[in-house]
Amino acid sequence: MPNIKSAKKRVLVIQTKTLQNQMFKSSLKTAIKKFDAAVAAGDKTNAIDSYKAVVKKVDQAVARGILHKNNAAHKKSQYAVKLQSINA
Repeated sequence: MPNIKSAKKRVLVIQTKTLQNQMFKSSLKTAIKKFDAAVAAGDKTNAIDSYKAVVKKVDQAVARGILHKNNAAHKKSQYAVKLQSINA
């Protein structure tokens, strides 16, 4: 544990931010699982809705600094390919 007051405060802030990031990552993974389940089931309308939700979550993750923008672009591209596989 740090001795300096500002360092103690930073520890508390980092703990809070870490918890927020974990919660957001969990919701992102849940959205991805819902999308994958909709694609696997072949439910076109549900897959389109969940695709929009997943893309939004991925973009929010980039804005928060949780994902790198290139990683997000790769993920969104792969989700689009999965979505097109239902349409074909």
